[in-house]
Amino acid sequence: MVRLAIISDTHVPSRATAIPEWVRTECERADHVIHAGDFDSPEAYETVREYAPALTAVAGNVDPDSLDLPEVATVELGDVTFVVTHGSGPLDGYRTRVVETVLDHGGTDAVGVSGHTHQVLDETIRGVRVLNPGSATGAEPASRTTMYVVTIEGGEVDVELRES
Repeated sequence: MVRLAIISDTHVPSRATAIPEWVRTECERADHVIHAGDFDSPEAYETVREYAPALTAVAGNVDPDSLDLPEVATVELGDVTFVVTHGSGPLDGYRTRVVETVLDHGGTDAVGVSGHTHQVLDETIRGVRVLNPGSATGAEPASRTTMYVVTIEGGEVDVELRES
């Protein structure tokens, strides 16, 4: 079994002072952490990198270029391919952009992970499961602090929303 923590849109320090301790604990307990962009600063990126056992991360629209993160990343965990993108751009067309990215990089069997909207999403669109964990710090416009804890066993993906 693989345990995966999925977070996004931490926005430290522009919209939050720190990543909550409970989010950090969930990440430390995971085998792998996915961050779908908008760390906001090199310090926030380094913080996540320090406590993540393994990290897959992509650039968000407010991340500094110095982080040198890819726009799209693909990682295989427990026989499941995850395609990670921030989903930057206007909210209108967000789902289409994310699904097209997943199809281009992993096909319909891949799970898409995105951020950007700060709104929780677990939806199948055009045959692609798309997960958006919301904001791990509750950064506006989120109304709460959220993340996903995913377990993968035998190719099956079980997604649990954690929130405060």
